[in-house]
Amino acid sequence: MILLDELKTEASGYRKELAELGEVLNIRKAEEEVAELQKAATVPGFWDDLENSQKVLQKTKQLENRIAGYERMQTRLEDIFAMIELCMEEEDEDMQNEIVSEMAAFKQALDDKNLETLLSGEYDERNAILTFHAGAGGTEAQDWAEMLYRMYNRWAERHSFKVQILDYLDGEEAGLKSASIMVEGENAYGYLKSEAGVHRLVRVSPFDASGRRHTSFAALEVMPEIDDSVEVDIRPEDIEMEVYRSSGAGGQKVNKTSSAVRLIHKPTGIVVACQTQRSQYQNKDYAMRMLRSKLVEIKEREHLEKISDIKGVQREIAWGSQIRSYVFMPYTLAKDHRTGFENGNINAVMDGDIDGFIHAYLKSLTHGTLQET
Repeated sequence: MILLDELKTEASGYRKELAELGEVLNIRKAEEEVAELQKAATVPGFWDDLENSQKVLQKTKQLENRIAGYERMQTRLEDIFAMIELCMEEEDEDMQNEIVSEMAAFKQALDDKNLETLLSGEYDERNAILTFHAGAGGTEAQDWAEMLYRMYNRWAERHSFKVQILDYLDGEEAGLKSASIMVEGENAYGYLKSEAGVHRLVRVSPFDASGRRHTSFAALEVMPEIDDSVEVDIRPEDIEMEVYRSSGAGGQKVNKTSSAVRLIHKPTGIVVACQTQRSQYQNKDYAMRMLRSKLVEIKEREHLEKISDIKGVQREIAWGSQIRSYVFMPYTLAKDHRTGFENGNINAVMDGDIDGFIHAYLKSLTHGTLQET
């Protein structure tokens, strides 16, 4: 009975935390905004402007998801209270163990919801564009780039995010030289912005007959998807376009026709490419989105006043600039050099279990404890 009393007291504390979370999430305001958006959707002519109607529907869905998620948390906590009351009446030891387990799961869910409140950046709620680059080192680095590519695809699957392949360039013997994907889902950029930088791998290379240990590097760029609603000053004369034949692993990733598009932003030297859409026009449209996104991301990160201030300086994909190391030999460990967070289960990490790293990064931004790499 003593344990049940303690659990009831703990659950009462969560009730207060949940109410505070509702205020931070502006649940009442969100409900009012949903009602207004739904009303707007009934106005004659609403569907005439398809672009605007899609934005309204997307915003409505995001707000409804926020409200529904919060209401599920409320229901879950009240169910725990009901279980505690029933267990007190029946003195059921098995139910008591179930309550302890459910309380732990609820606390984790509450922590995750609180973490979402840290995603308050201007572009945090947007989709994310991830671009992978193999560092120097040939096949070994290209294989590492593909391992990272797989890891982030697995992470997206875990969170029910949709992944769209935009560009994929095979490695010479294995792996990939470069690739770009769009991760679509609410707050995708807010979570994944923490992953931008150089990633370092230490392992016994499967491509070395002598079984020696190798260190490899790959870089990940992360950009918010910037659509036409955000004005970005890109002069047509500053863009050089190249058209080439698509090529990608497996035959399913790309449309192998001469419709792939590469855009070069001459003032900064930024290069983007897309080869997975059905036509040259569509590939160019996606490439322009990527270019806008890249320019906005650099402008925001470097606190520049305008796009023309971007100089195009890029960090080397090599030793000393890594944000995280993944060690397979002589021990197993993934460690973030900015936050100090680490995970010894390297196989789970490579299967997409990277939430710990993301959460530690977001919390460090709030507490001001982020270390420079």
